[in-house]
Amino acid sequence: MSPIGFTFRTIRLLTSRSRFIASISICQSTNLHFYSTKVNSLAMKGIRVEEFGDPSVLNYVTDLEIPKPTGSQVLVRIKAVGINPVETYIRSGTYARKPDLPYTPGTDSAGIVESVGNTVAVLKPGQRVYTTASLTGTYAEYCLVEENHVYPLPENITFEQGACLSIPYYTAHRAIFLKGGAKPGQNIFIHGASGAVGLAACQMAAANGLKVFGTAGTEEGIKIVKQNGAIECFNHRKENYMEDLMKATGGRGFNIIVEMLANVNLVADTTVLTDDGIILIVGNRGSLEFNPRCLMPKELAIRGIALAHGSLDEKKEAAKFLDEGMRKNLLNPIVYKTFNLKDTAKAHIEVIEHSGGSKGNIVVQID
Repeated sequence: MSPIGFTFRTIRLLTSRSRFIASISICQSTNLHFYSTKVNSLAMKGIRVEEFGDPSVLNYVTDLEIPKPTGSQVLVRIKAVGINPVETYIRSGTYARKPDLPYTPGTDSAGIVESVGNTVAVLKPGQRVYTTASLTGTYAEYCLVEENHVYPLPENITFEQGACLSIPYYTAHRAIFLKGGAKPGQNIFIHGASGAVGLAACQMAAANGLKVFGTAGTEEGIKIVKQNGAIECFNHRKENYMEDLMKATGGRGFNIIVEMLANVNLVADTTVLTDDGIILIVGNRGSLEFNPRCLMPKELAIRGIALAHGSLDEKKEAAKFLDEGMRKNLLNPIVYKTFNLKDTAKAHIEVIEHSGGSKGNIVVQID
């Protein structure tokens, strides 16, 4: 009992959506009841990895703390998350760079600026954006990002599409233009063109005046590749498809090959390049036996692509290229399947196994 005859009780509440935890102070007397509510801490839903392993280690939780931005940081309220193969390698513990446990995965997302640190001048709360990195992980309702990894999202691009921009499109841009030196009029072969990076590469190359050829593993995949910039697309599950590719170029071959599965295709790739041609390795899932002598007669080159090596200036160049292409409707990310946050483990399985064939990007939607 208080000195003036009132009794106070405090009750802690957690909302059903885990948005916030509140303290409610209840004052009781014979003739008076009043309530005051104070938010003590914030909580959000997200994915937490406590140990490396298979997709089952992706734990859905509802009590993650919502971070607060300081300095040059931006807090983004996430609407959609792009799922990429590299995140499955990190989760399994087989990737070269391992995060400290526990962690929340993800770098690619799209959403709305919730709040900003005191030195952020350009980005404002309420602005539609996409991210290319994250300090706290994007598999959650909110993420903290340095301002130089947050870019405006054009109004004609959905949040689901925006979540597919970073790794797929920035990788394709780095491979084709920064490392491949692509020029309008050249022949480019996207070996495995129906996946996220492959379709991004088709769109970007076609938008820049290259003659695009591709492969896919299903008839539906072939159709999608042709709809996104390829002159011709062949089924790489059929025999002699490389011969068909060469015929499609009039026997000239390709100046550039973007390779998604080098351990399977690298040797065959060298047979369809022009003089001074280059193979850009974006994906690889094993080892192979390879004789470098096959590179010598045509002075061919092979180069690995790692987006992590990109400088801030290179990423800004890619962002500008993307922004212009999206606003002109030349670049439109293809979303193949969507999952909810609780089913993130299923999304990790899909991005590797491609049930029904690869046909674009895998996205997790945030309620």
